[in-house]
Amino acid sequence: MDTLIKDKVLAVTRQGRTRAESTDWFRVALGLYYLAGLMTKEAIDFKTVDRDFNRFIYHTIGAGHTITSILQFMSGQRVLPVVQSERFMAAFTSTCSDVPRDSIPFLLELNLGVAKNISKLEVDGPLHDWLEAQKLAQKTRDGGAATEGI
Repeated sequence: MDTLIKDKVLAVTRQGRTRAESTDWFRVALGLYYLAGLMTKEAIDFKTVDRDFNRFIYHTIGAGHTITSILQFMSGQRVLPVVQSERFMAAFTSTCSDVPRDSIPFLLELNLGVAKNISKLEVDGPLHDWLEAQKLAQKTRDGGAATEGI
């Protein structure tokens, strides 16, 4: 985790209107960077990566929070108000352009799939429903674009 990513996450965090909103925005922005960082062919030293993320989390929002707790937050319905917020999406996409907006549902689904594998529980619920709706909307957009030229 480099200083540029930290600065971008903090810039998004500062745009929250309340402490609670800022903390949630921090969780989601940082979690998206973490998940996007997993999309590599390079070997990942999770012990080192997690230690760096955990240190940043501790220094930013305090004890009791870890990358694990952030990923858990992102696998539940509490993430929905953040990713459905146009203010968050505008702040995130303008500040963190290296994580494409259209990759966010994929990253959340990846995280949800990992949570399912670890817990062995089904992932039904509001987040799963929202992700399915995002997939359907994307298919509709892709299908509409494909037929426009006909």
